[in-house]
Amino acid sequence: MTATEDPTEAGPPPPDAVSRRIAALLTELGPQCGGEIHAIFVLTVAAELAAIFATDEQGQPVQILPPEEIMALVRVHREASAVQPDGPWWRYLLVVSESGEARTDYDFGEQPFPDEHLFPAEVYRADLEAFPRHRLPVWLAAHIGHADRQSRPAEMAATAEPVVAVVADDLPALPLLLARWAVLSAAFLAVGSPWGPRVLPALGLFEGVERSGSSLWILPGDRAVLSGGVWNDPVLDAVYHGEAPMPDLYAGAPAWVANATLNPRAGVGLLSFCYWWDDGRWYRAPGHTASDITAAVPGVWSEESAAAIVAALVAEEPGGRTHDTALGLVRAADRGEVGRGLLAEVFGEGAIDEAYLQLTMAGISTRR
Repeated sequence: MTATEDPTEAGPPPPDAVSRRIAALLTELGPQCGGEIHAIFVLTVAAELAAIFATDEQGQPVQILPPEEIMALVRVHREASAVQPDGPWWRYLLVVSESGEARTDYDFGEQPFPDEHLFPAEVYRADLEAFPRHRLPVWLAAHIGHADRQSRPAEMAATAEPVVAVVADDLPALPLLLARWAVLSAAFLAVGSPWGPRVLPALGLFEGVERSGSSLWILPGDRAVLSGGVWNDPVLDAVYHGEAPMPDLYAGAPAWVANATLNPRAGVGLLSFCYWWDDGRWYRAPGHTASDITAAVPGVWSEESAAAIVAALVAEEPGGRTHDTALGLVRAADRGEVGRGLLAEVFGEGAIDEAYLQLTMAGISTRR
C-alpha cells in the first residue's frame, strides 16, 4: 500500500500490516533523533481522538498531530478488529521503537478508561448500533445506562416515602469502625504505601487495588454514612445486562443520606451498598450484607482482621511477636488512645508523622 492509496479499496488489510504502515508514517513525522514514539488512538464511529508523543534530542516530549492519512488507517484497523469476539477495540496503543518496530496493545474496556479518553454516553450508544456486542463491562454499561437512577438529591431525600429500614448488625459499631479505619490508614502511610484507606476530617476513604472502594462520612450528632461499590457487582451486572430492577439502596434512609454524603460511585451508577449510623446503630435497605462488600471496605471487621493487615505491612512473614504488637495497636485504637510511642514501637521512628496525623484526624491519638 502506498501513502496515497485508499486503504479501503481492496478490503481491509490485516491489522498487523496496518500497524506497520502507521508506524512508518509516524517515524517520518517524528523528530529524527531515534527515540520511541508512543501513540494512543481512541475511536468510536461517532468520536475519535489521538495522543502521540515522541522525544526530541534534548529528551523533551514532542507532540505529533496525526494527518488524516494516519487516522484513516486507524479506522481501517478498528474495523478489521470488529471480527474479534470482544468486538472492535476502543483504545489502540502503539509504540514505535528506534528501529521502527511496532508494538501494539488493544483496550476493549476491561478497565475504566481514563477521564480524558471517555466519551459521552451517546457516543458509545452510536458505536453499539454499528457494532453490537453481546456484553459490556459493568462500568461501561453503567456509563451508558445508569440514567442517574442512583442519584439522591437533597430534595428527593427530604420527600422520600417513609420505609422501615433494616437494622444492620454485620458492621462494627461506628467508633470501632472509624478507629480501625484510621489505624489501617496510619499503618499504610507508616510503611510508605500509596494504597490503603485514608482519613480526612469527617471523612474516611478507601480504594482497593481491584477497583472496589467506599467512603465513610462522619456527621454531627453521632451520625454517619458508609457507602461504596464492589467491582463488577453481579447485582448491577443484572441491572445493566438484564431486566433486574435497580435496587433501592436508600429505602428507609434519613434525609441526610443524600448525594453530598454518598460515595461518588452513586453519580455514575456503580454504588453497591449504603449503610447509615443513627441513634447508636447501623441501618440499611434490605438485601445487602457485609459479606457482599468486604472487597470495598478496609479490614475493619474485627480486631483480628485489622491486626492481620497491620502485621503483614510490618513484615512479609509476620511472627507471633509482630502479630501481638499489631493487635496491641488495634486494641489501643479501639480504646481511642494511640500515642506516638506505640506507633513508633510498631513501625519504628521513621516517617510516622503522616501516620500519626491520621489518628489525630480520627480523634483516637494521645500525646504519648
